[in-house]
Amino acid sequence: MAVDYLERILRARVYDVAWETPLEAATGLSGRLDNRLLLKREDLQPVFSFKLRGAYNKMVQLTPQQLRRGVICSSAGNHAQGVALAAERLHCRAVVVMPTTTPQIKVDAVRRRGAEVVLRGDSYSDAYEHARRVAATRALTFVHPYDDPEVIAGQGTIGMEILRQTTSPVHAVFAAIGGGGLISGVASYVKRVRPETRVIGVQTFDSDAMKRSIAAGRRVVLPQVGLFADGIAVRQVGKETFRIVRELVDDILLVDTDAICAAIKDVFEDTRSILEPAGAVAIAGAKAYVERTGIRGRDLVAIACGANTNFDRLRFVAERAEVGEHREALLGVTIPEQPGSFKAFCALLGARSITEFNYRIADPDAAHVFVGVQIQDRSETRQIVRSLRAAGLKTIDLSDNEMAKLHVRHLVGGHAPQARTELMYRFEFPERPGALLRFLASMRGGWNISLFHYRNHGADYGRVLVGMEVPSGQRPAFRRFLGGLGYPYVDESANPAYRLFLG
Repeated sequence: MAVDYLERILRARVYDVAWETPLEAATGLSGRLDNRLLLKREDLQPVFSFKLRGAYNKMVQLTPQQLRRGVICSSAGNHAQGVALAAERLHCRAVVVMPTTTPQIKVDAVRRRGAEVVLRGDSYSDAYEHARRVAATRALTFVHPYDDPEVIAGQGTIGMEILRQTTSPVHAVFAAIGGGGLISGVASYVKRVRPETRVIGVQTFDSDAMKRSIAAGRRVVLPQVGLFADGIAVRQVGKETFRIVRELVDDILLVDTDAICAAIKDVFEDTRSILEPAGAVAIAGAKAYVERTGIRGRDLVAIACGANTNFDRLRFVAERAEVGEHREALLGVTIPEQPGSFKAFCALLGARSITEFNYRIADPDAAHVFVGVQIQDRSETRQIVRSLRAAGLKTIDLSDNEMAKLHVRHLVGGHAPQARTELMYRFEFPERPGALLRFLASMRGGWNISLFHYRNHGADYGRVLVGMEVPSGQRPAFRRFLGGLGYPYVDESANPAYRLFLG
């Protein structure tokens, strides 16, 4: 018998623990997209995720006997917090099985609510299999994170709120897909009430079980999943969610890590809130949809579904956001190994802001430079590459090179035996467009640069590490040069880290 999800959603008991989150306009992003993008702020729930809706709606309908025995669930983190909160409210024992890869912030949040946490496996699927075994042996009720009608109905209240909160027609609603519970609930309501509104799912390229299943006409099992957006890292979608998505969802888009990082930054700039990667997937999908279709002047809704992320992950997000938004080009450029080459190279880049500059002397004739340049779009990257090549400089666009973005940019360096007279200095200079070129222009002493590292971190001062080959007889002149340079500096030539890795 088919489930009447409209009825279940209308009678879902979610507001004992959840609240009707706002639907806010992302003003800055809307202007850039030339569409009105509204964010459904599920990141503002008490557990910073929508998951408590479905978990509580399921658990509040358990029998007193089931509640006395307790519940168990498997989760990458957000469902776990929903179950823990529901158990706390219902005075019920809860066991939560989480992958060992779960961010510590989610693990700690579950434990603070009194749930027993078991870490098992590298993915949600590993945790799921273990939780199922424990449920059977300990007579605990398993609360599924997505493949349960009551859980789906609880998440469907988000769709109900979206339509109640909008006055003009919504062209499309974007929702992240892991196991499919969120989009199944939202689509079940939206398509019954406003069938003309498109419901579009968004997944990552390395966790696209639902998209592959729809294409195959059956549920497929991914051999492995990407873990950056851990909240939607699911190897196999649910039976019921697969059925609903195949029937009601209009399309599924795929986005990559850089696009997610850019979306996190977009939301921060509009709201000053920081989403977790899975929480920003729908925003990344909405941006991709606008770029693909070219629509203008429409109302779009993206569900910001979670904000549980480790603080340390923000370093990676900030590093990749500019590339994901096509605001930074990463290039590998070969220039002549001779004094003045750096300055000439920077002059070719013009007034553009240089975001990163990595170089280490390795060859007597050619210098290989890893450089980041601030751009407006991909077409500007192509323009820069053409101009550098026209000037006779071998240039490679590394903006989409995953190894370069993850590793090479941090590994440009090493020992340079030929740099026998090298001195190492760290400089600071006021950070503004063209500042790096002005810094290089001021270094007109004629000594060969043997190492150069610079990264724009958005601060007021730029920080540069420079190695220069200065023969011992020229040291007094070099010190006079430093005195007249006008920039704060620190001599790092005796730094043990320099001696160990670079000297």
